[in-house]
Amino acid sequence: MIASVRGQVTVIAPDGAVVEVGGVGVLVHCTPGTLATLRTGEEARLATSLVVREESLTLFGFATDDERGIFEMLQTANGVGPKVALAMLAVHTPNALRVAVATADVKALTRVPGVGPKGAQRIIVDLKGKLGTPEEAVNAALNGRAAAPVWRDQVHSGLVGLGYSVRDADEAVAAVEPRAEAELAEGRTPQVAALLKAALSALSTR
Repeated sequence: MIASVRGQVTVIAPDGAVVEVGGVGVLVHCTPGTLATLRTGEEARLATSLVVREESLTLFGFATDDERGIFEMLQTANGVGPKVALAMLAVHTPNALRVAVATADVKALTRVPGVGPKGAQRIIVDLKGKLGTPEEAVNAALNGRAAAPVWRDQVHSGLVGLGYSVRDADEAVAAVEPRAEAELAEGRTPQVAALLKAALSALSTR
């Protein structure tokens, strides 16, 4: 198993990055949140999980070992493959997923693309007690005091990581802010991947 990779980041794309390890460029699929921590030309260390299929070997990378552990545990739930597990971590932090499972929050899980109500219920049943239950986070969720989303910083950092100037990133974040605020007003969590894509679109049409 490839537990981690360390090397210079040579390419950052919307869904992954290339890290040069020993002269070999390794493609690592990542969440927008992880990509936001990377910078082209700088060294990075990613915790990784290798998914082996008959026709492919796919490496997934994470900013922390905790994210990697949650990614692998999510796949033990019926119907959850690596793509859905990665999407879950793109929408929710590891602690937010712990809270959602511990409190049987179907609505939170269905915010993830590809997860419907029945799938969310299966995930809750299959993972109950397996992800851990951080008491403070669970109590905050039950009391409606969950932490505010950090989509602004993630989208901004993601754009800068892709080579855009801070000024361009500021303008793009401002352009997508109404969409994110509308989603929050509807009780939905803004999806960083979708907002990053919209921000890139806004920059390309200037």
